Amino acid sequence: MIDASTPYPLGVSLLPDGTADVAVYSETADSVTVVVVDDNGDEVSATALRHRTGHVFHGFVEGLSNGTKYGLRVDGPWDPAEGLRHNANKLLLDPYARAIAGSVDWNESVFSHHHEAPETLNDADSAPSMMLSVVAVSEFDWGSDAPPRTPLSHSVVYEVHVKGFTAQHPDVDESIRGTYAGLAHPAAVQTLVDLGVTAVELLPVHQFVQDSHLLEEGRRNYWGYNSIGFLAPHNEYSSAGDTGGQVDEFKSMVKAMHAANIEVILDVVYNHTAEGNHLGPTLSLKGIDNRSYYRLVEEERSSYFDTTGTGNSLNVGHPAALALIMDSLRYWVTEMHVDGFRFDLASTLTRQDSDLDKHSAFLDLVHQDPTLASVKLIAEPWDTHGYQVGGFPARWSEWNGKFRDDVRDFWRGEAGSLGAFAQRITGSPDVYESTRRPTLASVNFVTAHDGFTLADLNSYDDKHNDANGENNEDGESDNRSWGCGAEGPTEDDGVLALRARQQRNHLATLLLSAGVPMILGGDEIGRSQHGNNNAYCQDNEISWYDWAGADRSLQQFTADLIALRTEHPALRPTWFRHDSDSDAATYVDFYRADGHKLADDDWTDGAAHSLMVELASTDDDSTFGWLVNSSGSAVEFTLPSADWRQVISSDPDQAYESSGPSILIREHSFTLLAR
Repeated sequence: MIDASTPYPLGVSLLPDGTADVAVYSETADSVTVVVVDDNGDEVSATALRHRTGHVFHGFVEGLSNGTKYGLRVDGPWDPAEGLRHNANKLLLDPYARAIAGSVDWNESVFSHHHEAPETLNDADSAPSMMLSVVAVSEFDWGSDAPPRTPLSHSVVYEVHVKGFTAQHPDVDESIRGTYAGLAHPAAVQTLVDLGVTAVELLPVHQFVQDSHLLEEGRRNYWGYNSIGFLAPHNEYSSAGDTGGQVDEFKSMVKAMHAANIEVILDVVYNHTAEGNHLGPTLSLKGIDNRSYYRLVEEERSSYFDTTGTGNSLNVGHPAALALIMDSLRYWVTEMHVDGFRFDLASTLTRQDSDLDKHSAFLDLVHQDPTLASVKLIAEPWDTHGYQVGGFPARWSEWNGKFRDDVRDFWRGEAGSLGAFAQRITGSPDVYESTRRPTLASVNFVTAHDGFTLADLNSYDDKHNDANGENNEDGESDNRSWGCGAEGPTEDDGVLALRARQQRNHLATLLLSAGVPMILGGDEIGRSQHGNNNAYCQDNEISWYDWAGADRSLQQFTADLIALRTEHPALRPTWFRHDSDSDAATYVDFYRADGHKLADDDWTDGAAHSLMVELASTDDDSTFGWLVNSSGSAVEFTLPSADWRQVISSDPDQAYESSGPSILIREHSFTLLAR
């Protein structure tokens, strides 16, 4: 009888006869053994994979079924100087595990022991007191589920944390708050529907690891940028347990979002893993094939080439690492039905030979993959060694950091910021038009998880990260923020009114600009982190959404803006032709306060802080006049035409009703007119 074990797909494939075909990639291992672990943590069987095809160990294993916990023991050379870190005492995670149980027990030995050979390690090193892979074969009923496929031109993205969104949501059952099921709860979904967003962009939901130093200090990794399982949904967000139930619970969440016509985009961290540098723990890839999966320093292969600030970078110049990333992406699209990805520190993934490369193997593979052709691809176009806004291929959109910086500068009244502001609100043509990329390449944002919330951006001049335990030395120091005359909480009515206008100014700029708007979840209800601009370790009320204290007026204001954008093509153009006399479908004109079009010299006037932006489209019955004033005094605008009506304003006292050829716009405010 022929042994028909196959080297693909990698991971565990259950067979009809009750056995499983297991395949593991390693160029440098001598043997791979699959260990089955029971609920008590005891090893009940160990099966060596008998076959090797190319660099894949594979074979049939008995005792694996749905819900079975298992690990890998990979034996081979221990030679850190050559980048070889095999240690058969370690029970490793399967990189292709669909679910992961448990968490790392930092009281046990999980580190590399870079100073000691494996045979010198003590008995504690073999203890399976860490995460375990779980066989998870889902038979989920998707029913009539279909991806919304919302065009980028109609998309409004909402960056949200799975746990934080519902941890304090009063209308979500307490037993499921902070979970995938909580996010799928009708009350949570309705909150998103009422706001009008078309997509949720979830902070990392790949299985990640809690950092030992944070746990020792009484804090936790809240954001989740510390991945260890690229195919497994993070188990702490599951109300259904961690032995496979997290898979179906995640699918139910996606199904609920789709039923509400909301897309699900994942923030994915393929640039590094939780295994860190040469001093970090051995959890999976490091012990399976360190040289293939991680980029090592050529001159000193015991060290890791790090452009992520985390200790390691995935070796995207190697087929094994690329295959893992691509298999993971396809899995989340085909099996989990997600609608797109935002790639954390995406520039690292383009480093073919350490340098940034627009034609890297990773980008080429993504570009030609038919499974990924219909989903959204969003790059964070920088890493610790390079800034690449505008440098990704036409298939991609990008987080536009220039939009964030220039919009913040304009609204805080920075001298000479008017020209850059005009570029950002028209889709950053200075960044994208030279490569014939449309405005939709720009994902616009003013705030994101990393930095101040919108309320704090307009309430603090400086960061206040004392709760993080790093002497306020962590987080960005140059925030382009403005406390509006006070630092933090105040009872000054004038300061509070100015802060309220500034929040609305920023939200309006985000939602009236060309490009794809991304709202930081909670900004629409005035969520504050009390001046903390690096709340990555605050899994508590600092980061969780405060629904009891929500600013309902701001929430309705945001919903009204989104509804306007959705209804009017003039407010969501895909291309701008900067001349109203052209025959383009959409156009924009810029006027000074005196009613004349801006001349070239006006853009370089350092004292200019106001303008009227006229927006129109052949597909829209309305033409809009957007009047902005970021100066410290009121400005009277002469309108270039007649018959305007007021649509929305950041000034609650503004009430223009076509009463004349001019309108007074108060300091630090905007008003949108239509005719």
